Amino acid sequence: MSQTNSELGTVPNGQSTNGTSNDNIKQTHQQIDNLHRYATHNSVAIPMDVYEKMYLNPETRVKGQLRNTFANPTPAVTLMGFLVASAPLGCALMGWRGSGGGGAATIGVFYFFGGMLQIIGSVMEWIIGNTFSFVVFGSYGAFWLALGATLQPSYNAEGAYTSGLTGAEAAAGQAEFLSSFAFYLVVVGIITFMYFLCAFRTNVVFLIIFSLLDIALFLLAGAYWELAEGNTARGAKLEEAAGAFVFAFCIFGFYLLFVQLIASLDFPFSLPVWDLSTRVPSATDKRHAAEGRP
Repeated sequence: MSQTNSELGTVPNGQSTNGTSNDNIKQTHQQIDNLHRYATHNSVAIPMDVYEKMYLNPETRVKGQLRNTFANPTPAVTLMGFLVASAPLGCALMGWRGSGGGGAATIGVFYFFGGMLQIIGSVMEWIIGNTFSFVVFGSYGAFWLALGATLQPSYNAEGAYTSGLTGAEAAAGQAEFLSSFAFYLVVVGIITFMYFLCAFRTNVVFLIIFSLLDIALFLLAGAYWELAEGNTARGAKLEEAAGAFVFAFCIFGFYLLFVQLIASLDFPFSLPVWDLSTRVPSATDKRHAAEGRP
């Protein structure tokens, strides 16, 4: 007695008795695979090295979907603001094309690019849970605002030491101002060194930027101390060297900015930043390895 297709448990066109086609089965498997992929890191389907490249912060687990809701503030806001404020200052410190004045000509850039943009960006980094980027760019945003305020005549920072004085007394007052301001640069340099150590969990380019920035800060502090002691020639050389290091870290910074921009636009190619977040294991990874968990 012959058996029908339904008795054999199949129907024409490759359908099973429950009416599900092979195509539907493949689609279901693909959906399940997608769910597994997107659930890997709190619904962020981004490899760790790519995430670190885009946010300059190792991926951390956070609640909610804010990283999928808001734009990435790192390239367009924080890093852009930092570089646009730094590059002209480096040129002025080196005295290119007759420039100088310690950056006084670019006070507006310090306020809006260096200060405002970085503060806005740091708040956005805080919202999406990137603690390191939030701290770094927030502190440098405050640094540029403080520098701009110090150079602003209406704040009378230097005038408090020289107002109403002439001759040797005015020179002594200016020396006292320079010597005092240098300590601010030293403190920022110490903080930057902490960032340099923390950057071993980010990438090589970011690490180089912190190292060059740190050297620039200490050189500039040394320049002000030399100028305060009357060593004009040596102070000018140190100031020029500080400007060179500022310009050098800006070159790496603009490279990093370009890397982030092409990554955000999903270009079919990428440039290396030599990720360290996967090479320097996190405490969580070590704990999971000790517990035998993936």
